[in-house]
Amino acid sequence: MPAPETTLLQSWHHNAQAWIEAIRTGTIASRQQVTDQAILWAVLGYQPERVLDLGCGEGWLLRALAARGITAVGVDGDATLVQAARSAGSSPVHLASYEALVEAKVDIGRDYDLICANFALLHQDIIPLLAAMNALLVPGGTLLIQTLHPWTAAAGDYQDGWREESFAAFEGQWQPMPWYFRSLSSWLNALDMAGFQLTALQEPQHPQSPVPQSLLLKATRRG
Repeated sequence: MPAPETTLLQSWHHNAQAWIEAIRTGTIASRQQVTDQAILWAVLGYQPERVLDLGCGEGWLLRALAARGITAVGVDGDATLVQAARSAGSSPVHLASYEALVEAKVDIGRDYDLICANFALLHQDIIPLLAAMNALLVPGGTLLIQTLHPWTAAAGDYQDGWREESFAAFEGQWQPMPWYFRSLSSWLNALDMAGFQLTALQEPQHPQSPVPQSLLLKATRRG
């Protein structure tokens, strides 16, 4: 039986085209109503000159930042998503696996003012990746992470562990995707272990919803 990380990557390869269509047609309500705007405003609030979008997907955030005069570089592990981002004018966009990023086998640039990971940290052991990103930031640089809100996503089981996204609410043919659920304390511990200091925490929420749509962590590189 393949490891969850292997199945996770395979699901992205299978779902890439459906994901591109879903993002570009605006069919994911939570993104349209709350979370896309939340990450964009969070990045703009720091007025960065150079941004790395970690797990950039088809590149919508890269294009939004470029339209506002910000140099934005993307990296993703799926070739179909990277090609879609490049074709849509998102440039430069690098293709790199999780392992390649951790081991710095791919030159994706450095001295970034800000690195963002928008619903992109789905592996179990993210500390090596966060540490690798730490090294690419300028001193005092910012890391922004938007993820599923642990208290909303827990579904009665507030323990770190692998879960499965079935995409049952999405149209089209989707392959289920494993993803690693972590508690709030687990997120904070990962940041600390990777050399970051949490500076702010937000819980983006639709005014007509009783629960937050996401968790937005803002951290600064120590040292």
